[in-house]
Amino acid sequence: MFDAVFTRGSAAFIPYVMAGDPDLETTSLILDALRDAGAALIELGIPYGDPLADGPTIAAAGQRALARGTRMGDAFELVARAQGNGSPPIVLFTYLNPVLQYGLERFAADARRTGAAGAIVPDAALEETGELRAVFARHELAMPLLVAPSTSPQRAARIAEASTGFVYVVSRLGVTGANQQRSFAPVREQIAMLRRLTGKPLAVGFGVSTANQVREIAAIADGVIVGSALIDAYASTGERAQSAAEDVAALARTLVAATGRTAAVDTTR
Repeated sequence: MFDAVFTRGSAAFIPYVMAGDPDLETTSLILDALRDAGAALIELGIPYGDPLADGPTIAAAGQRALARGTRMGDAFELVARAQGNGSPPIVLFTYLNPVLQYGLERFAADARRTGAAGAIVPDAALEETGELRAVFARHELAMPLLVAPSTSPQRAARIAEASTGFVYVVSRLGVTGANQQRSFAPVREQIAMLRRLTGKPLAVGFGVSTANQVREIAAIADGVIVGSALIDAYASTGERAQSAAEDVAALARTLVAATGRTAAVDTTR
């Protein structure tokens, strides 16, 4: 499944949206809009009250979804509905505590049953992922792991080896969120280091929001992850679900266009 995502000759556009924000029906329309806009893979956030990796925009989206009563099961049903509508692969983005509260086996089984391709658990350190990876693998779910700018090459090699689907390259220290001013020069060095360590696809997230930033990341990585900018695009639309989906689609099409690059992705991995 992931081979097709990362071998199109351009970097994969990977949008992130929050399940249940502003409501479940709107999220469903947004998932369909992202499919139509050309998303190669979608990250679907599961709202959680203590999201350590989320910046203000995504944390607020989670709070709105929780206030609406969104639960883990609702996220699974969104996946099932989107997959039935021809969605690209969906990877769930959640945290360790809600997975354990729901039940690890139950989480993996329900994720697989409803068509999820994998799950990202950003607050689980490599040493804590053994059981997660084993259960996910048994249910044929990928588990991309995160490499931070502060990660040593030795540890990055271990993370990349354990990661499945792709390696999630965090572009900066701290939390998610748009940043109009930053330079991605350090990410370029990080990608070069990871290329020497692994042949797995590398997708960059955290702090990527504009077309120029997407273009810069697409030139060096296999995937570009954008979240907060898409949430900002629909957050002001309020209850008008169709308008929210159209606003997201318009921005997504611009970002997808920015992923094009002249050099084809290595199709041998």
